[in-house]
Amino acid sequence: MALLETTQFRGRRFSFNALVFVALVAALITVAVGELVLGPVRLSLSQIYDAMAGNGEPMPAAIVTQIRAPRMVLGLGIGMSLAICGAVLQGLLRNPLADPGLIGISGGASAAVVVVIVLGDLFLGEIPASVRPYVLPIAAFCGALLVTALILGFAQKNGEMSIGRLILVGVAINAIAGAGIGFLTYISNDTQLRDLTFWSMGSLAKTGWFGVGISVTIMMISSVVLLRYARALDLFQLGERAAFHSGLAITKIKFSACAICAVAVGAGVSIAGPIGFIGLVSPHIARMIIGSAHHLLLPASALLGGVLLLCADLIVRNVIPPQELPIGLATSLIGGPFFLFLLLREKRL
Repeated sequence: MALLETTQFRGRRFSFNALVFVALVAALITVAVGELVLGPVRLSLSQIYDAMAGNGEPMPAAIVTQIRAPRMVLGLGIGMSLAICGAVLQGLLRNPLADPGLIGISGGASAAVVVVIVLGDLFLGEIPASVRPYVLPIAAFCGALLVTALILGFAQKNGEMSIGRLILVGVAINAIAGAGIGFLTYISNDTQLRDLTFWSMGSLAKTGWFGVGISVTIMMISSVVLLRYARALDLFQLGERAAFHSGLAITKIKFSACAICAVAVGAGVSIAGPIGFIGLVSPHIARMIIGSAHHLLLPASALLGGVLLLCADLIVRNVIPPQELPIGLATSLIGGPFFLFLLLREKRL
């Protein structure tokens, strides 16, 4: 009898989980199509189909293939990778308030970009004009990797990586990066200050297929690799000692997971700027819906992250057309209240 009840419960749970993933995939497809249809120029589904097939009129075809489609692909890539990185870091650090910005990755990328924007004229004069559009993404990516290497190096003690030291080093790196950004902002001219302001708020605009292809490929490969950490993250919830006695290479897993998250976040920040709260909000919503088992939580967080970021992009593109608000404003409006909700929830518990 007990076995029968257990089997029935597992069957119901499997059906619920399957329904959740079907709903998330349907929501993702819906907002992705909305990203192609909605905007200052409304397009029909037939126009989009013709544009994708190469048979459309010049203007709708250009809007779809050169503006909205790469933007939609980039939004999916960044949203999914930020969300899965947030879920991995929350599980790894056993901290429900962790996100990719906590350990300084976004700060390092931002500092590198600010250096290029403000001081770039001193060393970019000899760079060909065809290469200059890719200087900012390359600088952000290199800044993220450099900061990650520093964080992981400082966080190790006696050959082991301490989670507490990792967080503290991340806070210190963020503080140093913030001070550097503040100083460079102070000495910048009006044009540079405007560029800094818009970049720091994040945007999916001004992206072409070449940059999108490279960044999204890096983010998707990193995200797929992170899915393999699901069992290890489940064991981490029992404590590091229990995980160690279960046969996990604790230090190796910490180091490799943080490094992969740095690569994914660096690729996203390098092309779209810092976009906050997706890595914090998505895993929590997914955990409330589907539970804490990471083999379900990681893919659910990724799908939800894609949905949230594309929804935010639809909002900023259609609030005051043809003007476009920075996407960081929308994600902050979503994430800020949710962050306060988490704090109040933790206080009550």
